[in-house]
Amino acid sequence: MSTADLSSLPEVARLFARLCEIPSPSGDEGATAEAVLLELSRLGAEITQDDAAAALPHAGCNNIVARFAPTTEGTPIMFCAHLDTVPVLGPIEVVQEGEWLTNRHQAILGGDDKAAVAVMLHALDRVVHEGIPHAGIELVFTPCEEVGLKGAAYFDTSVLRAAYGFVYDHTGELGGIVTSAPTHKEIAATFRGVAAHAGIQPEQGRSAITAASRAIASMPLGRIDDATTANIGTIRGGSATNVVAEECRITAECRSRDADALDRQLTAMLDAFAWAGTECECDVEVSVRDHFTGYALQPDDPQVVMARQALEDCGIEPRLVASGGGSDVNAFILNGFPSVNLCNAMVEVHTPEERIRVVDIERMVDVTLAIIARARGTR
Repeated sequence: MSTADLSSLPEVARLFARLCEIPSPSGDEGATAEAVLLELSRLGAEITQDDAAAALPHAGCNNIVARFAPTTEGTPIMFCAHLDTVPVLGPIEVVQEGEWLTNRHQAILGGDDKAAVAVMLHALDRVVHEGIPHAGIELVFTPCEEVGLKGAAYFDTSVLRAAYGFVYDHTGELGGIVTSAPTHKEIAATFRGVAAHAGIQPEQGRSAITAASRAIASMPLGRIDDATTANIGTIRGGSATNVVAEECRITAECRSRDADALDRQLTAMLDAFAWAGTECECDVEVSVRDHFTGYALQPDDPQVVMARQALEDCGIEPRLVASGGGSDVNAFILNGFPSVNLCNAMVEVHTPEERIRVVDIERMVDVTLAIIARARGTR
């Protein structure tokens, strides 16, 4: 983005643009982490880091905690955003198109979740430099969220002094409060058949690709019900067109906010793999891994109440949202730390059409300051 273009934006939007233009796909978050640490140092935060970069395969930085000591009575709170993005398949140059910020090139913008990073940093800049009283604030920045919430899952929440936390990491108009999210299962299946010359002796072969295709064709996929989805992610197999495929590997997932529905869907997919292996006389190996664990919050949970009140203070109508995706909140709640995810108006995330309105970034700063105000004088 040109200097002239940057100068026309509000300060928080300029910070957002600078952060977006630092590529940080999962495992390569280091440069963005350094930029964030520089901002936190400038604000005089007490900064600590764990050893996530060494402990987690491919993590590009540690979990970062920035602490701001309380200046008044009330409930200490935490805000969190992740530093990584999905893979970056082209250059990132932030441009303004009307009310929107987007990428000039055919690649992601990185607003997921750098919009939240910029909002958190700018809100604390105002707290520090305007002397806004607060009951204690902690900022947490995590790596590897996009590949299984790995940073947040590793993070030791016992180091926090906050009573509960607020994460900004969901698409949708401002006002959305995510009160439920699914459990997500990852499935890996490998079919092994018998190779043979496809033109001379195909009868002697047993195609692993055929077995895989029959398994996929026989299982329920897509939108299963309001709470449940399933998908085949990748298929890899075979060596040449004239060889009956000896091996085929599949990755898949299913997720649901309903535990019974998830069990049924997972069983249906596993049964389909087993049936196809038998039908096609191929061996099949299947493994299942928990990607993240779901949760359900109640409308009267304190973090939900505080978020709703803060949104109302900003003239934004709150609404409760049931999500089909995960966030660091899944990991925090599993680890015993109460938190909530708020919609921050990101649009078309993970795609080249990703964008966010300048006014929504500014309004999320207002929401953050309203949460801080609500936390004062409450216990």
